[in-house]
Amino acid sequence: MKGIQQMILFASVIAIILAIVILAYSQTDWRLSKYEIHGIDVSRYQLDIDFEILKNQKYVDFVFVKASEGRSLKDKKFNRNWEALQKHKIPRGAYHFYRPSVKAKLQADFFIKNVKLQKGDLPPVLDLEATDNRSKSIILKGVKIWLETIEKHYKVKPIIYVNHDFYYQYIQSHFEEYPIWLAAYRWQYPEIAAGDWDFWQYTDEGRIEGIEGDVDKNVFYGNWNEFERFFVK
Repeated sequence: MKGIQQMILFASVIAIILAIVILAYSQTDWRLSKYEIHGIDVSRYQLDIDFEILKNQKYVDFVFVKASEGRSLKDKKFNRNWEALQKHKIPRGAYHFYRPSVKAKLQADFFIKNVKLQKGDLPPVLDLEATDNRSKSIILKGVKIWLETIEKHYKVKPIIYVNHDFYYQYIQSHFEEYPIWLAAYRWQYPEIAAGDWDFWQYTDEGRIEGIEGDVDKNVFYGNWNEFERFFVK
């Protein structure tokens, strides 16, 4: 009798867990369905992407591509990805992984050397997720130099990519006038107030046809008219 009760209890626990998982996924689908514009970001880690398949996917309205890192590292797949996105008429943007240990002006110049923007492209992105053991004052000074150098060259305000911690530590009250791309992989809305971010990277474990393995997935906070305002003129 005791064994049967334990089996019933175990089955009940499993049923509850499954119900929670199903509810979480259904809430996630509902939560993300409120956003009109979806996209992904890629780098060499996504290997050779099949853009012919990718262009017909439901949730690929834009793609951000890693272009560079530091003062001399160019992503091995950047040229292939960048050119393919133009060929298949998928709105594209390029991002730079910022290294606080390297002079900001050199990093900005390297990005400019490798990224030629055209009408309809998205603004350049500063990917700020490393400190390289540098102080806050040094990081803030370098970020300011990179942003201003890029804005002067491309005549468009760059986007800043950060997670919650970096947002509160380096962006809030310092660079709030720049568009924000927020990384937050939780089953709820970002903690940052709606309207204070423009793009939301909600998972780094997405799957999509045309790409082998995981890929980051994102949404844009706004409608198509607002999204098109970001395009390089």
